Amino acid sequence: MSKISVVVGTRPEIIKMASIIRQLESRNCDYDIIHTEQHYDFNMSQLFFDELGLPQPDYRLVVGSNTQAKQTANAMVKLEEVFIKTNPDVVLVEGDTNTVLAGALSVTKLGIKVGHVEAGLRSYDTRMPEEHNRRLTDHVSSLLFAPTNFNAKTLRKENVWGKIFVTGNTVIDACLDYLPIAEKKSNILDKIKFNEFVLATAHRAENVDDPDVISNLVKIFTECPLPVVYPIHPRTVKRLKEFGLYEKLANDNNIQLIDPVGYFDFLVLMKSCLFILTDSGGIQEEATSPNIRKKVFVLRKSTERPEAVKSGYAEVVGTDTSDVLKNISKFIENPELSINSCPFGDGKAGRNIMRILDEFSDNERKSRISGEV
Repeated sequence: MSKISVVVGTRPEIIKMASIIRQLESRNCDYDIIHTEQHYDFNMSQLFFDELGLPQPDYRLVVGSNTQAKQTANAMVKLEEVFIKTNPDVVLVEGDTNTVLAGALSVTKLGIKVGHVEAGLRSYDTRMPEEHNRRLTDHVSSLLFAPTNFNAKTLRKENVWGKIFVTGNTVIDACLDYLPIAEKKSNILDKIKFNEFVLATAHRAENVDDPDVISNLVKIFTECPLPVVYPIHPRTVKRLKEFGLYEKLANDNNIQLIDPVGYFDFLVLMKSCLFILTDSGGIQEEATSPNIRKKVFVLRKSTERPEAVKSGYAEVVGTDTSDVLKNISKFIENPELSINSCPFGDGKAGRNIMRILDEFSDNERKSRISGEV
């Protein structure tokens, strides 16, 4: 097996790399974990390593927050230093964050191969920094692990240079593996003051950095016909306070604001809620897991997960207050959910990716031997 570096920077990346790390551990592979600490708060980062039972990162780069360009550049410089020191054969990055782009660019410039986990997603919304990150990463990656056939088709249409593999999405692995544990260990429901509730999240830059949009979100949450539980991202708190909206949300009897929660608590909240309001991408996938199965109203103009929409789990409703509330009311009157199967795989994505990496290692070794002869 080749030497593998696993790069993460945010909590979704930790969750989605978990099954791959567990595969590497079980096979006693030569690998390391590099955490840029793009998410550096304990509740947004370290807690996830602890809960998921993952080894501690071998390298912590303390990149932290900054402007888009400075954060990406800082991560690139620090990652390059680690890659020069460790000299991996393949670097795995996951998703669409600044950490992902920084990892892909820095390692490519060193002539090392990149494997992109969750390749081929597209929203075609150029306001989203994530859209630029994922597209650029796909086009420098040698191994592209596409969750679905639709993602693979997108990559082929773009004529990417790397090899494309359909693997399923590793987030389904995580949901199936960890929800049973979460239900035994989490006590989050004891802290929720509502018997029935809607789960809400909102943190994307194109939403919370726009005063008009975030004002609409506040109205949606406060006027929702059902109580709302909102684990609130530090970035969102900052913006709400800047725009003079925080107190309106915090003092509303229909809302329960809580600090960001660990993965186990969030799984239980998803399982227990009536439906979900979110601008997150990953939650659109998690909600389709066979052991969660929740309706998701996507508070955005587009989604890079059309499979969730097509299968009936997700509905893109935008951020206009009246439109969103109208769709919520319609669902409450007739809360039917698609009985379609999960569109993101069967929970074996990590194993599929490891099998591909094994084959890649064998082929690389044969190529070197052939070259020597």
